[in-house]
Amino acid sequence: MSSVVATEAEVAELIVEALHLEVSPAEIDPEAPLFGEGLGLDSIDALEIALAVSKRYGFQLRSDDERNGQIFASLRNLSAHIDKNRVK
Repeated sequence: MSSVVATEAEVAELIVEALHLEVSPAEIDPEAPLFGEGLGLDSIDALEIALAVSKRYGFQLRSDDERNGQIFASLRNLSAHIDKNRVK
């Protein structure tokens, strides 16, 4: 199993826990949009995810980062960003 796939499972679990979602982490499609039509998250959810990521992985997701649209586009994108930036 690649580290990105492992991270996707971790991040899906983190999202479900942080947002108290009524879906299992395995139900989150890694390619589906997190916001709008996909998982249906909003900007408050993004802040909650950013806080949870900061606590668990030791780096900040900044609200003024121009790449946020891409970073938060899907579980796969968010997981790849975390994998690249996490404090190991």
